[in-house]
Amino acid sequence: MKGAGMNGGTRSSNGRSRFEGKPHESTLLHDDLAALVEKIAPAQNKDLVTQLLNVVVNLASTDLDRLDLKIATGALTEMHQAFTTFQPWEGRRKLTIFGSARTPQGHPDYLATVAIAQAMRELGWMIITGAGPGIMAAGIEGAGRENSFGVNIKLPFEQRPNLFIEQDPKLVEMKYFFTRKLIFTRESQAFLVLPGGFGTMDEAFELLTLMQTGKSQPAPIVLYSSAENTFWREWEGFMRERLFEGGYVSGEDDSLFLITSDQDAAVAEFEKFYSNFDSLRWVGDLLVLRVRKGPTEEELGILNQRYGRICASGTIEAIPITGAEKGDRDGLDLERVALRFDRSSHGALRRLIDDLNNLSSLPLGESIQLG
Repeated sequence: MKGAGMNGGTRSSNGRSRFEGKPHESTLLHDDLAALVEKIAPAQNKDLVTQLLNVVVNLASTDLDRLDLKIATGALTEMHQAFTTFQPWEGRRKLTIFGSARTPQGHPDYLATVAIAQAMRELGWMIITGAGPGIMAAGIEGAGRENSFGVNIKLPFEQRPNLFIEQDPKLVEMKYFFTRKLIFTRESQAFLVLPGGFGTMDEAFELLTLMQTGKSQPAPIVLYSSAENTFWREWEGFMRERLFEGGYVSGEDDSLFLITSDQDAAVAEFEKFYSNFDSLRWVGDLLVLRVRKGPTEEELGILNQRYGRICASGTIEAIPITGAEKGDRDGLDLERVALRFDRSSHGALRRLIDDLNNLSSLPLGESIQLG
């Protein structure tokens, strides 16, 4: 039974740590942790390592159920394995591909996935999939083992990694869906979703939720199915009738995804998103959008006409690099557009990014007008 002292520890009636109320032991523990942090942690991470170790100590010193500790230990272990696996390739953009494990080889969706993954590889991207069969195998087949990561889930009926990624050092095995989905979103700069079942729908809706709420960096999401497969068009019909028209989501949130049956359009969506826009960062209450080339005065005026409403105060402005970014040497070669974002209009923010990619002053944008 949860909280029944299965690991032999003791806990006060208010559930406080065993170390509370024992200043001598607590001080000694604090000193030991401080010495450990000083010994093992890089200078820039000492504060976060201290927090992490304090969490571990609090877990250990509280009379938790043994299963709770197993979950915490398993999750941290999986995240550590995944972070270290991806770290050598952190400078490469990555596309995560979701879709059914049951899609057979030769199916139009399978063949399209191979083709899109191959095209993205040729553009310098790497591919991440769930490492199983079906669409996951198609993505790795198209990108090639050397350009692919697999994040496999251990299931009771044992989903084995596909032959394209099996025994590769870029294969991560996970027990928990939540850590697996964290890695997909943490490591990816774009997402391709093919038709699938409960798991694929879960992944698609979590992606949309993260983008809609600003819990994830803006990124292109393409929902692809072959021309003869009406899967996403029927899904879109339900979404528009029940969610958009029902008022459950903002009408601008349809800018968070693209539905297409055109392989070239899917690749173009990924490529276009990063054609001028690079990244964003919060600096205090200022949202800073980093771009290769900022808008002209005229274009900035048009952007304010279109999107000034998403500013909590002030206007959208071109700014120099901030002190925080300079200190971190973060995007030193980029220009910046900033606003005090209202933190809720993420569909409109995505449209603002699209317009920054379509500035008529860009080298290839002479025929594209913002007005």
